[in-house]
Amino acid sequence: MKAKNLNIIIVLGLIATIGILIAQLLWTREAFSVEEQKFSQKTHVALLEVVKKLYNSSNSELPVNNPIKKVANDYYIVNVENDFQPDILEYYLKTEFAKFNINTDYEYAMYNCESDEMVYGNYISFSNKKAKKSDVYFPKHENLVYYFAVRFPNETSYLLSSLRFWFLLSLALIVILLIYVYSIYTIIQQKKYSELQRDFINNMTHEFKTPLSSILLASSYLNKQESIKKDEKLEKYTEIIISQSKKLNSHIEQILNIAKSDNEPMKMVMTEVTVVPIVKEVIENLQLRNPNLVAKINTDKDYIIKADEFHFTNIIYNLMDNSVKYCDGNPEIIVAITEEKNQIRMDFSDNGIGISNKNLNFIFDKFYRIPSTKSNEVNGFGLGLYYVKKICTQHHWKIFASNNNDKGITISIVIPK
Repeated sequence: MKAKNLNIIIVLGLIATIGILIAQLLWTREAFSVEEQKFSQKTHVALLEVVKKLYNSSNSELPVNNPIKKVANDYYIVNVENDFQPDILEYYLKTEFAKFNINTDYEYAMYNCESDEMVYGNYISFSNKKAKKSDVYFPKHENLVYYFAVRFPNETSYLLSSLRFWFLLSLALIVILLIYVYSIYTIIQQKKYSELQRDFINNMTHEFKTPLSSILLASSYLNKQESIKKDEKLEKYTEIIISQSKKLNSHIEQILNIAKSDNEPMKMVMTEVTVVPIVKEVIENLQLRNPNLVAKINTDKDYIIKADEFHFTNIIYNLMDNSVKYCDGNPEIIVAITEEKNQIRMDFSDNGIGISNKNLNFIFDKFYRIPSTKSNEVNGFGLGLYYVKKICTQHHWKIFASNNNDKGITISIVIPK
């Protein structure tokens, strides 16, 4: 993915997440307002029922005007216009508040005409926490004679507790936003390290290619000299220099190709490829270098697939070459080609040293080499199977590895028809 596209996705994702969080907080605030209105309405109706019962108990007519006045969010004044008893008032308050499911602490006080002040009644608690009478203050209301006041000291916390789900959802969104920001930061850091690594590899390999080309040119010139040809040792040493230089050059080319493919996909020339002849050709090339190699092809027919012939040949070569390298004795490879449903499956089984189950999942990772004595003996950069995996991915093929029952591993490629 290009850096510009990645930055756009990051910014859009961040804006979307912040937008959802802001919307959630606004909805939570709106929900609190709705709960506050519902509580106020329930309290108003409950107090109105208390007034009705007080009037009915004294056989008086109800007042024409609304007797309930909300002075503050948690403070109500109820004008009764008639004398009433504190015990009866408390009973009616408990009954009606229970009926309307008002389950928060409240306290009430009554106006005393003789002392011209509010007389504290009682603190009704649902949490078993009694309020001290000396700490409670009910302001006197002007122009009213028979009235009582009700206060809900814990109204805000009571309403907030009814919105637990909203707050949990908001908290979850905040956590998601923090995780998203941390993930983006990690991705940016990894991208930066990856770019530094790729630039280092490109610069390093290019710096190597120049002196290597000079070594190849000079050694090829030396190998043609009569004095070198006459001396068997010198000729052998010159051939070693040439062969090892070519080998090093192929490693450098492989690293360059991998580094390039990380930046942009490799170009594929898709053609119809006959599988068995390519496998046979790879086997013949490997047997020239390794006469002890025993390789068999098990198939009922010659299959034709659509693939890039060059890269497909490289896949086969890399897999079989690894089987030869990582074998203590005489290497044996069985290539089984079968057809199942709408897929062609190629299994490359060997008798090599095998791989522990804990390391099996990492063999296709870039620069990964299994820590072992054999790995130290075999030259390489851990790019062969990474390259194979990358080519299979671009062809939309599946590749996986498994340990054999007796010895060695089997690498399988599944190719859709």
